[in-house]
Amino acid sequence: MPKNKTHSGAKKRFRITGSGKVMREQTNARHYLEHKATKRKRRLAADQVVSPADVKSIKKLLGK
Repeated sequence: MPKNKTHSGAKKRFRITGSGKVMREQTNARHYLEHKATKRKRRLAADQVVSPADVKSIKKLLGK
């Protein structure tokens, strides 16, 4: 049988912690950073837990 492949876009965007939570990076932290406040950039640097509604589909894309 052929193996299932991990979704390439999903593996770049999400990671699964040791306890099984799915984490994602926040938006708005890639470009045009010079006019954003330092406080805002620090807040955007932190990873977020994915919404429970999306966890099942994301884990399927990651092959978990």
